[in-house]
Amino acid sequence: MPNSEAGEPCVEWDIKPPCVGKITHVVFDFDGTLSWLRHGWPDLMLEVFGENMPPGLSALDAETRAQLTTLMLALNGKPTIEQMRDFAEWSLSRGGEPLDPERLRVVFQDRLDALIRERTVQVQSKTAAPDAYVVAGARALLEFLSARGVQLFVLSSTLEHRVREEAELLGIAHFFGRRIHGSPLDPSQFTKRAVFERILSEAGISGEQLLAFGDGPVEIAEAVSLGGAAVAVCSDESHNGSGVCDPWKFEHLRAAGAHAAVPDFRNVLGLIHPLLLP
Repeated sequence: MPNSEAGEPCVEWDIKPPCVGKITHVVFDFDGTLSWLRHGWPDLMLEVFGENMPPGLSALDAETRAQLTTLMLALNGKPTIEQMRDFAEWSLSRGGEPLDPERLRVVFQDRLDALIRERTVQVQSKTAAPDAYVVAGARALLEFLSARGVQLFVLSSTLEHRVREEAELLGIAHFFGRRIHGSPLDPSQFTKRAVFERILSEAGISGEQLLAFGDGPVEIAEAVSLGGAAVAVCSDESHNGSGVCDPWKFEHLRAAGAHAAVPDFRNVLGLIHPLLLP
């Protein structure tokens, strides 16, 4: 894939021939891939990190901020507690006091939940349209794939009941029916790999019939390892529909093995059409 720079959208395929004309099942991550309700979460997490820095270090320092951003995005798609554990280890290794990852997670989650409530109220009160919080072009893509008879799935590390509620709020739950898979209350009992394998097993298909869209390296790497195609959705956390690939997401998702990168879904139909089962 080409290098990504701010202001430059990016789309490219490097798919192995076995994937062409075979895709029957498409799996979407939720937050940042379909839903924009949690946009801006990296800034909230950096805020929590910044309040718990080792002596002499600041999250405002460019080099330190880059390290912390890499830490966050490398674990995007895994339960939040893992990012907090990594930060606690990072801080301790730099002379910080021992930190409780669960306490950090709660602080972050409380702030994120407050932001989500504000946005939910906007949609419920109709001061904002649902599509204000749906990643640009996603609804049209879901309509197209559904009309083609493609089986659609959501696979998210967010608590499953939250994913279902938010999909209903945004008016996209009907595309998936019961095929919305999120984390149970105990995230240690959840892995995206296990859900991918269950989808393949229950459908009786091979990985070559699978296409995954995601903005985290976990779902990208797992789909590729199973022989599927993977598209990195490098969604802009600040401006939905900017048409610009987030450079941090781009680099991490490319490293995870993504075959293509897009800033949103508005120009995806031509990209994936050759892959779909005729």
